[in-house]
Amino acid sequence: MRRRASLVLLAFAVFCTALAPLLRWYAYPRLAKIPPSQYQEIVLEAKDAILLDYFDGMKPKKVDKVTVIQTLKGNVEASREIEASAGKDVVVWDSLSHVVGPDGKMVSQIPERYIFDAHTQDPVHATGEMVDGDAVKREGIEFKFPFFTEPRDYLYFDAQTRTSAPIHYVGPRKFRGMDVYYFEQTVPWTKVPMPKKMPIEGIDPTTIEATTGTTLWYTAKRMFWVDPVTGAPVNGEQIMDQELRGGIAAGGEGGKLTAFSGHVKMREDYVRHTVDLVSANRIKVLTLHTYAPIGLGVTGLGLFGLALWLEARSRRAAAAGSAARATPA
Repeated sequence: MRRRASLVLLAFAVFCTALAPLLRWYAYPRLAKIPPSQYQEIVLEAKDAILLDYFDGMKPKKVDKVTVIQTLKGNVEASREIEASAGKDVVVWDSLSHVVGPDGKMVSQIPERYIFDAHTQDPVHATGEMVDGDAVKREGIEFKFPFFTEPRDYLYFDAQTRTSAPIHYVGPRKFRGMDVYYFEQTVPWTKVPMPKKMPIEGIDPTTIEATTGTTLWYTAKRMFWVDPVTGAPVNGEQIMDQELRGGIAAGGEGGKLTAFSGHVKMREDYVRHTVDLVSANRIKVLTLHTYAPIGLGVTGLGLFGLALWLEARSRRAAAAGSAARATPA
């Protein structure tokens, strides 16, 4: 009976020991990916900001709050079309940054289409990749860092300038009880395209510079607190300034007019929701990558040891029985 039990345990030991590396190096690289149908909404606020009042003499005014509503919507149909030619799992995010003033009126809307590898977050270049209707070719990451983010600099795409630059790893931090990596990126003053959708109907931003000589300039300090396991930011902030320069609107050559200045932060309820969501996803990724493989490996070794122990006991009992039968009465 003991021998039969030891054989059963040995079979389970072999199964667990073989499954552990299979789960880690075969299943994990295929199963750990961003779902193509993901939908996410984040609300950010800049309190006590400066905002250009387009309806009152084009003057910058201090306002209580400017709100940014950012949505990310997975486009499953577009993902499947691109996957057919790319030969790998692809995610297509249709993003919209909708900015409103304290009166609830729209300040600007900037749509994006971001196409990337579902496993590595590397950009995938395909028809439709754009920012505000302008075709772009991203280099580096945007919105999300890779799974198991490393403590190093990454190339990060800035939608305003349509260019990529390093986002610097500053060091480890604690955020709401989580161990995270903190990153910073500073974008120097750069001339950028004006948003195609402006607060005043009938204004074509593409003709503003040509007819008035006024240009839009932008600088920002971007900050992310990133969970290194999932690569998802649990918090993001941005100190941003925009200026209209030159031309009629800014008071002539050399003139400057603040279009926006403020510290944009995630609203508290969305911070809490993001932390809870990332914490749950972190456990799933760690289970697939670390906990389950190690647990199966340890279980396999334990079962193997138990099988050997039962087999040894079985043999000792058999040997003792043989010796007893061989001893004369």
